[in-house]
Amino acid sequence: MSLTLYMDVHVPRAITNGLRRRGVQVITAQEDGSAELDDPPLLDRATELACPLYTQDDDLLAEAHRRQTEGEMFAGVIYSHQLRSPVGKCVNDLELIAKTFEPDDLKDRVEFIPF
Repeated sequence: MSLTLYMDVHVPRAITNGLRRRGVQVITAQEDGSAELDDPPLLDRATELACPLYTQDDDLLAEAHRRQTEGEMFAGVIYSHQLRSPVGKCVNDLELIAKTFEPDDLKDRVEFIPF
């Protein structure tokens, strides 16, 4: 079984398209009608859908850390720095995560890419 990844609004379209070409299931915040949500409700939405949230937004790291500290459940966050993460490397690493991890593997965790 493959994970479905939830893409933050700021993720470059090239990453989303690259993943879809490789057969990875992706939901974008824009497609889901969640593009205008602040970080906490956006992470709530991804959790509601049982999808780890991929982001390049440092503020979402802070929200994930807050939830870890306070014991508040979330579906997981996958983070890459937007200036240090080539598109191809992100696609490769996200594909690996989506095709090898189970939802519980990322629950309440932050995973940093590129590996």
